[in-house]
This record gives sequence, C-alpha cells and structure tokens, in this order.
Amino acid sequence: MPRRMTATKEGTHQAMKNTSYESIVVSWLMQDGWQVFLPLLDNGHQTDILISDGPNYHRIQVKTVEAKGDNHVIENRWKDSNVGVVVFFARNSNWGYVMPAFSENRRPLNAEGHIKFEQNKKDFLKAFHKL
Repeated sequence: MPRRMTATKEGTHQAMKNTSYESIVVSWLMQDGWQVFLPLLDNGHQTDILISDGPNYHRIQVKTVEAKGDNHVIENRWKDSNVGVVVFFARNSNWGYVMPAFSENRRPLNAEGHIKFEQNKKDFLKAFHKL
C-alpha cells in the first residue's frame, strides 16, 4: 500500500486542509445539479467557487475556523468583492454555517440569516437552499 514518507510543512498542510473543504462544497453542489467552476486564481476576487444554474451565476467564498462555539466572531475577508455566499466550516467540530455575504467588518457565526448545518451533504444543501 502507498504510504506518504515525507513530512508536509505546516503552512502547506493548512492550505491542503482548507482546500479540502472547498472540494467538499464543490462535490455537494455538483451532486445537487449546479455547474461548478473553480477560478485558477482567486487573489483579489475572493471567489473560491463559481456556480451556475445556466442563466445565473453565484460567487462563493469558503472559510474555515477553529470555532469556540456558535457565537464565534468571524472577520469579513471578502469585503468590496462580488461574493454572494460564504460557507464557514468549524475545523474542530462537525458543523458549519452558510450565510449571505455581509458588509460589516465582523459578525458572530450565529447572526440572524446565518444557517447552521452538520457537515454532511443533506444538511448542507438544506441550509444552502434556504438562502
């Protein structure tokens, strides 16, 4: 069986984990029938995922956080962009939040309009469809 025999640098390992959450969202959205596009570079546009139902396109930003609970305060890292949806995953648990992008600098995860989901396709899509 293959075994990885080399160490991964801490920064690289964190980037790999963050990208894995984006891949999970891509998979769930594709299974839901969305066309999914991945920007080659999202620097400056804050768009991790672009989805379409044909005539309409939506920009999604995926973030992870070591959450201290539902009232954990998150920072707006997509300000002045065209992102419409933000998905937050709690790296240290099995839940996340889907929310419309907001303009304030900071806001709690459990703010009004933010929809909590368990980290599985069914719960994520149920929350996503409520937006």
